[in-house]
Amino acid sequence: MESFEVNAASATDGTADAVPMQAFDVVVIGGGPAGMAAALAAHKAGAHVAIVEREQHLGGILRQCIHPGFGLSHFKQELTGPEYAQRFIDQVRATDIALFLNSMVIGIDSGEPTGATAVHTVTLMSPGGMLQLTGRAVVLAMGCRERTRSETKIPGSRPAGVFTAGLAQRYINIENLKPGSRAVILGSGDIGLIMARRCTLEGISVEGVYELMPYANGLHRNVKNCLDDFGIPLHLSTTVTRVIGHDRVEAVEVSQVDEHLAPIPGTECIVPCDTLLLSVGLIPENELSVAEGVELDPRTRGAVVDQSLQTGVPGIFACGNVLHVHDLADNVTTESERAGAAAAAYALGAVGTAAGVANAGCQLKVSPAGIAGYALPGRITAVALTKLNFRVRRPVNAARVRILAGGEELFVGKVRPFKPSVMESFPLPAKVIQRALDLGVSEIVLSVDPVEEA
Repeated sequence: MESFEVNAASATDGTADAVPMQAFDVVVIGGGPAGMAAALAAHKAGAHVAIVEREQHLGGILRQCIHPGFGLSHFKQELTGPEYAQRFIDQVRATDIALFLNSMVIGIDSGEPTGATAVHTVTLMSPGGMLQLTGRAVVLAMGCRERTRSETKIPGSRPAGVFTAGLAQRYINIENLKPGSRAVILGSGDIGLIMARRCTLEGISVEGVYELMPYANGLHRNVKNCLDDFGIPLHLSTTVTRVIGHDRVEAVEVSQVDEHLAPIPGTECIVPCDTLLLSVGLIPENELSVAEGVELDPRTRGAVVDQSLQTGVPGIFACGNVLHVHDLADNVTTESERAGAAAAAYALGAVGTAAGVANAGCQLKVSPAGIAGYALPGRITAVALTKLNFRVRRPVNAARVRILAGGEELFVGKVRPFKPSVMESFPLPAKVIQRALDLGVSEIVLSVDPVEEA
């Protein structure tokens, strides 16, 4: 870990000493799987890199994900979360990447351009005091946070025993604490499904998993491995409508919902329990991004980026769950490596590379349509092969991807099934982008359209 000290003593004239400053090419904020992958890619490209992490250890959320299922695509073998993280930790520590652990970033300031690029100043609080890191490029890799009870507006009393699923996972896997004895899980996201299995293995009775939507929101393999294999019931189109209890949760009221997701009167049922775990969605941790003036996509709640994962603020890149919520850590790694390489190219002034400066006159907005919930990147600034990511809003057995511009169909994909739990991607050929530019449009549309089955 990089060591440093701040002299807080006042000078003879009564003024405080200047805040210590260190210079880097690329500063990565976040030491989880996204941050480490981005830092390693930037280092490999020849940049002088620093990682700032608010926890005492690298690894991020993977440190508490002791279940298997990681590394299948990246390492071609199944690993647990800590094993997956440790491989990257070892790689980081084998380099001269500077580590600032137990350090909280409190602000990012972008100065005036020096030459071709601006210099960004990252201010952080650390055990030694305040410190400033400068870099020509900054990679945002802060991950995401869980939605809480207050954000889902569940009625009822406010007793102890209501946890987010991730917090309960930390209590069990890291703190060796038991959150309760009889649990109800609201939401069928992957963390909720995994915690249903984990609680069962720890001797906590899981009364059921209740999902608002008419389909499971987690990966099919997690429904099979975590619920079906353990006999845990999954109740679809059902939600918690009231928390009951004074000092501790005593029960929850669950109700079925209609096609508009409104509770159906007369379907209420009381489920006795002492613990309610919430797996009701993740939100990208974008407070720093907003403070720096980065434009956010209201659909993903992450930054609007181009094909090199650069935000609208020159020199600031975003990757991983702070950009959009992923279902696999392997995908986070792949995306973050792209961001790190692009950040290094920007910082080192690598003009003309695939991740470098945009093509003159190329500025296309990318918008979703049909059942596509979002499209990423949100803008295209180079005529080059571009990877488009998207999710659908509901499951469908047969649909096709189309790229539209100016009322013209530029690309049509094969008919296949889509699920909201799986992040989809496909390569957009450079010739399609060029065709859109030739049409003189400023926007292309990614549309996922259901196909009627015969």
